[in-house]
Amino acid sequence: MATVQLLYFARLREVLGIERERVVLPEGVATAGELRAWLATRGGAWTTELDTKRQVRIAVNHDLADAAQPLSDGDEVALFPPVTGG
Repeated sequence: MATVQLLYFARLREVLGIERERVVLPEGVATAGELRAWLATRGGAWTTELDTKRQVRIAVNHDLADAAQPLSDGDEVALFPPVTGG
């Protein structure tokens, strides 16, 4: 089983009340999209914030990733809302 380090930024960190955590991926969770869907099953703010209708970016080991990005043991996965600025 793979273990990944999750990092939450901006609105996600504030609303979910967590900055980081280490999780063991359950069977059937092998991609960034599957991870997001699994986290959404935690209920409450998790379900609301990680709903697929909401824009959430995912980076794996500092590279932007799409939902199909495979996850490996030891990966760092960051979740954050789109950022604007100038």
